[in-house]
Amino acid sequence: MSKFERFFRAAAGLDVDKNDLKRYGDFVDAKLYDLLVVGQASAKANDRDTVEPWDLPITKGLQESVHGFRRLDEEVELKPILEQLAARPPLDRTPAQETEERYPEIIGGLSVALAETFKIIYPDVKNPQTSHWEGVTSVFDRLL
Repeated sequence: MSKFERFFRAAAGLDVDKNDLKRYGDFVDAKLYDLLVVGQASAKANDRDTVEPWDLPITKGLQESVHGFRRLDEEVELKPILEQLAARPPLDRTPAQETEERYPEIIGGLSVALAETFKIIYPDVKNPQTSHWEGVTSVFDRLL
């Protein structure tokens, strides 16, 4: 069982497979980039060249998911996500090193929030299908 599969089983009792891995990677990449875009606007408004951790719009709910991620003591595979992020258009402001150091726990928090949202919206689903992914990710697109 991969880290990805173990993580979703531990976080929400979901059985995911390789087809879900791409959807997951796309989701986390998009949401981390969205957080950085908003953080960039904050840095720019404050006349700074770098995006600091406090520039990122980390909501109370996402912060709670970060804490939930720490409690899970599971790992997420970061390399493919960070490679995907690097392929995105560059930001006007560079993330500070401290901001980049927080990526693993932000990605972990996004992952926990994603897994838990599946269970909230589709409580009986064990193996999410395309329609479930579309429903859950559309909620995040409106909130983050």
